[in-house]
Amino acid sequence: MFAAPPDIATTVYARIPDRYRVRGRASAWVAAQRGAALVTECFLEGPAFDRAGNLYVVDVPWGRVFRISPEGSVDLVAEYDGEPNGLKIHRDGRIFLADFRHGIMQLDPATGAVTPVVERIGVERFKGVNDITFAANGDLYFTDQGHTGLHDPSGRLFRITAAGNVERVLAGIPSPNGLVFAPDETMLYLAVTRDNAVWRVPLLPSGDPYKVGAFIRLSGGTGPDGLAVDEQGGLAVAHIGLGCVWLFDPFGEPVARVRSCAGRAVTNVAFGGADRRKLFMTEADSGQVLVADVPVPGRPMFSHAEAAV
Repeated sequence: MFAAPPDIATTVYARIPDRYRVRGRASAWVAAQRGAALVTECFLEGPAFDRAGNLYVVDVPWGRVFRISPEGSVDLVAEYDGEPNGLKIHRDGRIFLADFRHGIMQLDPATGAVTPVVERIGVERFKGVNDITFAANGDLYFTDQGHTGLHDPSGRLFRITAAGNVERVLAGIPSPNGLVFAPDETMLYLAVTRDNAVWRVPLLPSGDPYKVGAFIRLSGGTGPDGLAVDEQGGLAVAHIGLGCVWLFDPFGEPVARVRSCAGRAVTNVAFGGADRRKLFMTEADSGQVLVADVPVPGRPMFSHAEAAV
């Protein structure tokens, strides 16, 4: 439907050191999600920056959280009996985890303690929560993906209000994954991995969804995973299995393709650096975080000479 957008190259920002790479151990998560024959020394997800410029990432199958300093050094913050899939930092500094096994958890980065926030709805367990985003009023939105898909479109979108109430926002989703608000918060973008699409979820002032529909359709790979939005409303979509992040303008037109210089398992993405003009990508197969300079809004990405090369 659109011409292929120009490519942006990546470089390696940080690599999980060998001392933290798991070898010779089995994982139920790896066997179910990736196949028991695959070697998974670590599987990175959930990049998020704190106010000091440290980048936090999670390691799903081995229940770990790492902190990467602005200089690129890697420290183990937490290791626990869980499967952390998403991570977000509240504006007050609290760190929250979407744990596939347990639910929504909170991490104390000073001690490494991980404690439950919401483990079930009433007596019902979650299918397997995936990712988190915050509204400006403090409400926490999260996806409940499990193993849903086109064969079983029963995934859900929830929120935990600032008052602590758990509310179902949307149901009937075939694999809800990453999620992020548009800058004005009138709409939520939702990655629906096994439909290979990003949905737009407009929200009424009451918080109820309406006129939910597909915003972007992708092809190839496995599907969209993590999402991020810049201040101008541009959307970054991590495309796991295709080894890239797609950049779209606020109207859904492709701006660029940011190609992985490592493997194809690009799971999630975050803006960072000065003026948030750098894009950081977790690449799970190699256990690395990649980085790229992204275009400044209103300025051409390439000169005519560069485009002709």
